[in-house]
Amino acid sequence: MNIIKKLSKKMVSSQGFTLIELMVVIVILGILAGLIIPNIMEAPDEAKAAKAKMDIAALDTALKMYKLHNGTYPTTEQGLIALVERPENAKNWREGGYLEKAKLPRDPWGNDYLYLSPGIHGYFDIISYGADGVADGEGVSADINNWEIE
Repeated sequence: MNIIKKLSKKMVSSQGFTLIELMVVIVILGILAGLIIPNIMEAPDEAKAAKAKMDIAALDTALKMYKLHNGTYPTTEQGLIALVERPENAKNWREGGYLEKAKLPRDPWGNDYLYLSPGIHGYFDIISYGADGVADGEGVSADINNWEIE
């Protein structure tokens, strides 16, 4: 009987955590959250910038195909829509357009890509103004330009 009483006393005393143990766990979780959450919070912004770069690269390729078929790039007035809808002066416009989904993409922040032809930095310029939608931002609001994409 002594053994059963001793075991039941140990079980009763070891059923929960002490306040100190709980505080240590909470402090450790707080430290981990402080280190991990800022890195996770930046990931969506980096993903959006990467998506904008991929869209711009796809538009760049589509514009080059357009030029191969038509002899010139679309004008600024015709815009990027010339890649999905046949402009009046297109000579050999490809049926179905020049973009895979036959739809003009918007940048990841919901804005239209700016297109200039002739461009300031080349035959054409494609620009996303970033998260703020305004030229010359920094960080997440930094401009993404076709002439700067490698």
